[in-house]
Amino acid sequence: MKTWLDAWPVFRQLTGPDPLGRGKAARSKATEEVVSRTATADKVVQTVCPFCAVGCGQRVFVKDEQIVQIEGDPDSPISRGRLCPKGSATKQLVTSPSRVTTVKYRRPHGTEWEDLDLDTAMEMIADRVLDARRKGWQDEVDGHKVNRTLGIASLGGATLDNEENYLMKKLYSAMGAVQIENQARI
Repeated sequence: MKTWLDAWPVFRQLTGPDPLGRGKAARSKATEEVVSRTATADKVVQTVCPFCAVGCGQRVFVKDEQIVQIEGDPDSPISRGRLCPKGSATKQLVTSPSRVTTVKYRRPHGTEWEDLDLDTAMEMIADRVLDARRKGWQDEVDGHKVNRTLGIASLGGATLDNEENYLMKKLYSAMGAVQIENQARI
């Protein structure tokens, strides 16, 4: 017959076959019921860490369309499953309750910042890009057809990976911009 002492790990360690407490003696009922977050995930998405230009591979574990865990991708030839402290904290970047979800905007000649929702801010940016493109458009220069705008330029950051830089180059070139550079090349 089991007593209350049998449920106490120290008693099991002292009286049982596991005196060092590295096996069954150290395990409680709660420990036996623990399941890792990765085991309960519906799907695993492979991605790249967003923090720097190294491009460490990550596995994002998703359950019910919510991120439950982010870990290093052992299949990544760059990081081989390892992440730096920033990469290890990526889940907090996405799921933190203190994450900023609005855009701060200060109107021209304004003195106060106001919060805008992302859709409104994106519409404002799109309108300004199109206006700058239209105002800076050149069909010809010195009799040579150029079809370009000098009203838009792009300077990519070091956190962008090759694919993102490729897409930015294609986007800005399609808009007629010629001043396209990446910080990694400067």
